[in-house]
Order: sequence, then structure tokens, then C-alpha cells
Amino acid sequence: MVFYEPGVTPHNLPRDPFKSCVVPRPIGWISTRSVDGKDNLAPYSQFNNLTFDPPYVMFAANQTEVNTRKDTVVNVESTGSFVWNICTWGLRQAMNITSEQVPSSVDEFVKAGLTKMPSTVLKHIVPMVSESPIKFECSYFSTLRLPGNPPMGTVDVIIGKVVGIHIDDEVLTEGKVDLKKIMPIARCGYYEYAVVRETFTMMPPGDGKMAIGLEGSTAGNAKEWKELNGEKKSEVL
Repeated sequence: MVFYEPGVTPHNLPRDPFKSCVVPRPIGWISTRSVDGKDNLAPYSQFNNLTFDPPYVMFAANQTEVNTRKDTVVNVESTGSFVWNICTWGLRQAMNITSEQVPSSVDEFVKAGLTKMPSTVLKHIVPMVSESPIKFECSYFSTLRLPGNPPMGTVDVIIGKVVGIHIDDEVLTEGKVDLKKIMPIARCGYYEYAVVRETFTMMPPGDGKMAIGLEGSTAGNAKEWKELNGEKKSEVL
């Protein structure tokens, strides 16, 4: 059995296994526009939602190989706006092109041959990937800066509140987001990716209240709160 203490003892494996153990990870394909109008698009493999009512997402951006903060982070903090674009099997090559670290003057949308469409509710307009079937418009909330080993170890954890959600009709089936139609891709370890083509359903045990959180139902959460308040009022009376 392999056991090691990161940064203390060696793992004695050909490659570091850490990222291969936390899989699959949704890809945070983040688009921003700088204060002076330069557009940026980059993928981040440490991305996820944090809660649902209201919805928040996060992505983590390590520093560059020259010990500077990523353009994405600078743009988000200076403008207060960013967009998450879901990355699909069909967009995998374009996403990979945008992963290259290039000068801020380079437009990754153009480099990858992607079409821009403007955000609709953000105070600072951000270009979205038109070809992406799901897009979240996000307003900047906060940054958690974690220390790490130079040059790339230090990381900025960006948290944003989702203020607008775009879902193409083509990826809906009976009113539900259909992952078989989207075929989202995710990061694994090393240079490996995964693609979602199959899912299965499993309900939690108990009285069903946990399902509200699993589904991410804001209506169900509001109903639960209303019922709880009603019970409290009845107890007072």
C-alpha cells in the first residue's frame, strides 16, 4: 500500500497521484473581460458549485510559472464579473487550446475559433462561449488566497454568486437537463479526462427532505422554510 506525507515523504511513484485521486472534476471554463476591454477564456480543473439557494460557484487558480496571478483572477477582482461555460465533448479541442498560457493581449476566443455572445445581467459585460449549451453569469463575491510553494503553489480561490443561467433548449428532455445530450467532460489525473455519457438515479433514504438539497430545489427550500416558520408560529399560539 502507498502512503506518503505530501511535501514531507516521497510517494515513490512515477508521477504525483494527488489529482488522480479527486476525480472527476468539472472544468471551470471561465470567461472574463478586463477593465480595458481585453477578453480572456481559460479552463480551471478545480471548479465546483458551493450551494444552491442562492447559487454560488468557485474556481481555484494557481499562479503562473513566473509567480504571477492569472489574468482571469485579475479580471474578476477588478471588474466583479465572470462567466462559467460548460465544456462538452464537442468543445474539448477548443477548451484545450484556451489552456495555453499566453500574453493578456491574446484573445483565446479568436485563437480557439469560438463565437462570442454578450452576458445579459452582469454590470460589466463579459463574453460568453456561444457554442457552450450552459452558461452561468457570475458576480464576484470573494477571494480566498491559499499559500503554497513557489512558483505555482500559491492559489486564488474565487467565489462568485450565480446571477444568470443560460440553458439551450436542445439539451433539455422533458424539462430536465439531459447529460446524454450535453456530454460534459471533466478532468481526471495526469493528462486524462472523462466524458459523461451515462447516469443512474438513486434517492436518499428517509422522509425525502434531503432530496431538496440533492436536487438543488430553491422552491422546495422556500417551502420547507415556510413550513418551519408555520410550525414555530403554531407553537407560540
